[in-house]
Amino acid sequence: QVQLVESGGGLMQAGGSLRLSCAASGTILSFFKAAWYRQAPGKQRELVASLTNGGTTDYADSVKDRFTISRDSAKNTVYLQMNSLKPEDTALYYCNQALFADRGAQNYWGQGTQVTVSS
Repeated sequence: QVQLVESGGGLMQAGGSLRLSCAASGTILSFFKAAWYRQAPGKQRELVASLTNGGTTDYADSVKDRFTISRDSAKNTVYLQMNSLKPEDTALYYCNQALFADRGAQNYWGQGTQVTVSS
C-alpha cells in the first residue's frame, strides 16, 4: 500500500525559504508525474508546480522563478523548494504523485502540510 508523507511546512517570514518534502512509501514500480497543489482559506485548490518522469516542469505564474520542484528517485521523494516567500503563499500544500505500484497505476495524495508566511 503506497502512502505519501509530507513534511517541511511551517511558519516563515516574508523573503525566507522553505523546502517541502513528499516521501512515497510502499511497493513503487514506476513514477509518472508529481505535482504540488495549495489551498488557502476560502479559495480553491490550485496547481503550484508539476514534474513529469521526463523531467519537464511547469509552474504557476505566481511562483515562477521562486519555487522549484524536483525528485530524488532513490528516495522516492519529491521536493518543493520555495524561495522569496510572500504572505500570499500561505496555504495548505498538498503533494500528488501518479505512480505504478502493486495495485496498478494510481494517483496518490499526501495529507497536506501548512505553510504560513508572515509579513
